[in-house]
Amino acid sequence: MRLIVRLVLGLALASGGVMHSARAQDAVVYVATYVEVMPSSAKDGIALLKEFGAAISKEDGNLRAELVQETSRPNRFVVLNAWKDQKAFEAHGSAATTAQFRDKLKTIENSPVDERVNSGLAVGPIELPRATGAVYVVTHVDVIPPRKDDAVAILKQLAEDSRKDAGNLRFEVEQQTSRPNHFTVVEMWQDQKAFEGHIAAAHTRTFRANLSPMAGSLYDERLYKVMQSKIRPQ
Repeated sequence: MRLIVRLVLGLALASGGVMHSARAQDAVVYVATYVEVMPSSAKDGIALLKEFGAAISKEDGNLRAELVQETSRPNRFVVLNAWKDQKAFEAHGSAATTAQFRDKLKTIENSPVDERVNSGLAVGPIELPRATGAVYVVTHVDVIPPRKDDAVAILKQLAEDSRKDAGNLRFEVEQQTSRPNHFTVVEMWQDQKAFEGHIAAAHTRTFRANLSPMAGSLYDERLYKVMQSKIRPQ
């Protein structure tokens, strides 16, 4: 009888741990911040963004801080952050370092900062593999509001299929909290060949075909290289 009781308690504790982990993952806030500086200020932009990224990674509640630079237009960047919860993200927004960064950026920016706050829709672990020369892809997907649930279904399927593609290191789908018919897709590929294999795959082509009738704007897919990546140990 004592053995049975111990087994039941053990299963209950394990189940509780899994539920706690799931709740913690659900609370994570994912942020994609698009930054564009004047072409002549690309080097200054990199220095400023790296300094800001280093500061972010030390803030309480920050789980992941990445800086990527667009390969075709090196004056455009995305800052990718993951925060423990909404409270941690809001504290970051009101931090002195954030205000200082925004003030300095105004002197070289080519357009206002575009910050997209998301929840995780189809995401993996916060920890990421390190890969020299990895290709990052950040895509903004916009569908008409009545087709939002249809988009959720095909994006989840795309994530599941794409993680099986050769050379995939990461495939995340995030959903914008203020406009749930908008999504951010973040991909990480071992190299250019792996990415090209993915876009030619049957499942990717099927996804594009299914998305087209519900799209609210052009499929905005951009390639990047990583400039800085900091993961806080969990």
